[in-house]
Amino acid sequence: MSATPRSALDAFRDIILWRRKKLSATVLLVSTATWVLLEVYQLNFITVASWLAMFIVASLFLWGNVLRLLGKEPPNLSDLELSKETALEIENTCRTFIEEVIGWMFHVTVEGDWLVFARTVVGLLLLSYVGSDLLTLLYIGIKTAMTVPLIYVKYGDQIKRCGERVKDQFRRLYEMFDEKVIRKMKSKIVREENKEKKVE
Repeated sequence: MSATPRSALDAFRDIILWRRKKLSATVLLVSTATWVLLEVYQLNFITVASWLAMFIVASLFLWGNVLRLLGKEPPNLSDLELSKETALEIENTCRTFIEEVIGWMFHVTVEGDWLVFARTVVGLLLLSYVGSDLLTLLYIGIKTAMTVPLIYVKYGDQIKRCGERVKDQFRRLYEMFDEKVIRKMKSKIVREENKEKKVE
């Protein structure tokens, strides 16, 4: 059981860091094509999914018939079957998620904690505004995930050096601001307090 999540995580890292270039390029192209079809051309998700399913079914049908015409064995698709263990894992994950959602709803509504209720309502309100353009946010997230880690792996040392330089410059600016503004204000306040004490 522990090998499956680890291998999935390794595959995810390989895709993000472009170690599997073809798969990474495919993810980038599919996400771009999906965003263009759904956001730019304003097509419906169900329409695009139906077209994709028709293309896959037609391609597999033609491939199997061409192989039969050439006298070759059609592909064995028995590897695509889900094992009982995998089905049980999926079922347990879904059940756990549903139980957590029901527990969260109970906590928000029945227990009467006003702070949790207010945070939930505000969060759902923000989600409703963000959800109107969720596809673009997902697309930006995929693009960022496909570029930022790769750039950091390739140029991490240079980025760290640049960050250190920026920190040093900010520290110098703060020291100058502290010396010229804050200390003068403090000394002025101290002088005024001393004058008030002498007057009393």
